[in-house]
Amino acid sequence: MSSTKPSTHQGFTAEERAAMKEHAQELKKEAGRTSRADKAAGAEQDLLAKIAEMSDSDRVMAERVHAIVKASAPTLRPKLWYGMPGWALDGKVVCFFQAAAKFKTRYATLGFNEPAKLDDGPMWATAFALTEVTPEVEAHIADLVQRAAG
Repeated sequence: MSSTKPSTHQGFTAEERAAMKEHAQELKKEAGRTSRADKAAGAEQDLLAKIAEMSDSDRVMAERVHAIVKASAPTLRPKLWYGMPGWALDGKVVCFFQAAAKFKTRYATLGFNEPAKLDDGPMWATAFALTEVTPEVEAHIADLVQRAAG
């Protein structure tokens, strides 16, 4: 006997739709930059502007994460990714910072995408919750980012 339960799927949330629109704008903006130097400088400016828009606690953490990534993995380049600060290698986002306010969560997230070289056996973490960036957390982020960048 089949049950006909009404679907509760509502599609994408407003925040998810906004992130997709931001990504489309990021791609257009990136495509409009001609030289490699212009792309690099513009990407850093865009990332810093996005961080500046964040709430106080998210902004402080994002600024620290950006500084740690720059110091620990200079081969990674700033790049906005779905409206979030990200750092890429060869154009592919390796890691990103998701502000808590972005999707109305209780913590920010430091996430890693598939190009990150964090493999550790058959299972490993690809995202970490952040509530503050202490010296101990900074050291852990630096280690993760260095490993992720290869």
